[in-house]
Amino acid sequence: MSSKFLNLLDGTMFFNAFSSGATAVIREQNDLNRINVFPVPDGDTGTNLASTMRSILELTDVSHSIGKTTRSIADAALMGARGNSGAIFAQYMHGLSTIIGDRDSIDRKTFAKAAHEAISYAYDAMVTPVEGTMLTVMKDWAEALIAIEDSERSFFEMVERSNEVALKSLEETPEKLAVLKKAGVVDAGAKGFVAFIEGIKTFLSGRGVNLEDEIIPDIELKKHVHIDEGNIKNRYCTEAIIEGSRLDVNGIKSIISQFGDSALVAGTDTKARIHVHTNEPAELFFKLKDFGTVTQQKVDDMEMQYRVSQKRKYPIALVVDSVCDLPKEVIDYYQIQMVPLYLNFGKSQYLDKITLKADQFYTLLDTTEDYPVSAQPGLNTFQNLYHFLGTHYDSIIAIHVSDKLSGTWNASTKAAERMKDKKISVINSRHVSGSIGLLALTAARMIEEGRSHDEIAKTIESLSKNTRIFVSVNTLKYMVKGGRVSPVLGLVGKAMNLKPIVSVDKEGNSKLYGKAFSKLGNMKKILGFVEELNRKCSVVSYNITHAHAHKTAKAYEESLMKLLGKKPEYIMEVSPVVGISAGVGAVSVSVLCERDTWSPDVNIK
Repeated sequence: MSSKFLNLLDGTMFFNAFSSGATAVIREQNDLNRINVFPVPDGDTGTNLASTMRSILELTDVSHSIGKTTRSIADAALMGARGNSGAIFAQYMHGLSTIIGDRDSIDRKTFAKAAHEAISYAYDAMVTPVEGTMLTVMKDWAEALIAIEDSERSFFEMVERSNEVALKSLEETPEKLAVLKKAGVVDAGAKGFVAFIEGIKTFLSGRGVNLEDEIIPDIELKKHVHIDEGNIKNRYCTEAIIEGSRLDVNGIKSIISQFGDSALVAGTDTKARIHVHTNEPAELFFKLKDFGTVTQQKVDDMEMQYRVSQKRKYPIALVVDSVCDLPKEVIDYYQIQMVPLYLNFGKSQYLDKITLKADQFYTLLDTTEDYPVSAQPGLNTFQNLYHFLGTHYDSIIAIHVSDKLSGTWNASTKAAERMKDKKISVINSRHVSGSIGLLALTAARMIEEGRSHDEIAKTIESLSKNTRIFVSVNTLKYMVKGGRVSPVLGLVGKAMNLKPIVSVDKEGNSKLYGKAFSKLGNMKKILGFVEELNRKCSVVSYNITHAHAHKTAKAYEESLMKLLGKKPEYIMEVSPVVGISAGVGAVSVSVLCERDTWSPDVNIK
């Protein structure tokens, strides 16, 4: 029987219809980004909804039973949800799955009832529900299903009729939410949900949705979108999964609502996804750790997203990872996109530089039984970022930590390869910490000067050979804990007060570059290395990074200013990911030279 005359829905047919709806949302993502003004104008609602849909399509285990299929969809939605709209949609799917239960198939009446009752789940997830959003359109659509299901109609006719109601509800969202009316647009999340229903209708009509299809007529009130920067009161869109037995969902809601707005909790009392806009993600997660195991943390900088979508400075986007040590003010000025690596203390997961502050990190480093390990960002993280940046930039340049030290470059490269319609150069810096910072700062300045994409990428590749980093490690204790040095060598080093100097070779491998038996001895050796490089290769710029060693870093600055006759580009706290091995008290000096520092005639040993 043609799906147009379908009267009974099983798991396979439901997933096929869902896939068509999901594809329609993915098709609309760029337009959804363009009109995104609520709850904040960060221009990523389309990217978040599309990412949520991709996760569901990839993770769902399809069964002939509609109960098993919807349960798998709900689980996949909870794990893969992104953003406010994605979390609302995930909670709605959880409600739909709960109400459908273990049924093998359902008729029109049962589907309409389940779709309607699931609305309460979406509303209950929100700490403060707002009308004129996705919630309103979902509710109006579900109520239309109830009104229609008693008549002798197929699933197609029921969805077609109810979709007309959803479209009308979407058109009315500016009348219910002043910020939409001022901007002259409909709600982006609501439009995403209507696209989803349109996609299901298209499938039930006997066709499939192609990414080139026009899904929804252009119903925005005006083409120029007026966006108010003042809407962003809390900078970071913060999300995570909390797992435990008998989670205190109301307690979690109370905590997250104290930290910001757009707060919601989706899921169950054993696994919940939280979403909130806050200025203090690190403090929030410090509180939430008492409720259960916090994993899959995600923090998006909405202020940066706003600047990219509405006040973009340059045609080329610059991306780095968190191992690149650059001051926050430099990142903000040049609109650099920073992708954090993960820090795992046992089952607890944190985002490098974002959800774990330096003081908290070094306290945990000395007190926790589980020594932390780092993990690279996932492929989807880069894919979502490149989709978002691709909406607003002509091209993208990414500079990453050495591929010999992390899989970050590889994940970024694979994500870039999937963006076939966008020019993206992913550069393996072969460096770490401050030395990547010098390369990224050079790239940012070249972008500001208006240099071409190809010239910048070629220059940075070349300058990798002109850059060096020297790290003075205060103690071998942390290298022993991290497994980089054997316990026996650690004991010998402690007995001899050994202070190693660590660097990277020209291939990007970590290596021992020297040693002394005091911090002063290490400092003299590093200053000697820099002096020799300056004599043979001419130091253009340098920086200093440290792990809670402000006084030592200051001493390096005073000596280097006398030696080189110039100030450092910056002095800053090292990335916690780097601090895992370097440990408290470490100090590094990175230099960028005019010439290749690895040429045969350069020997700084």
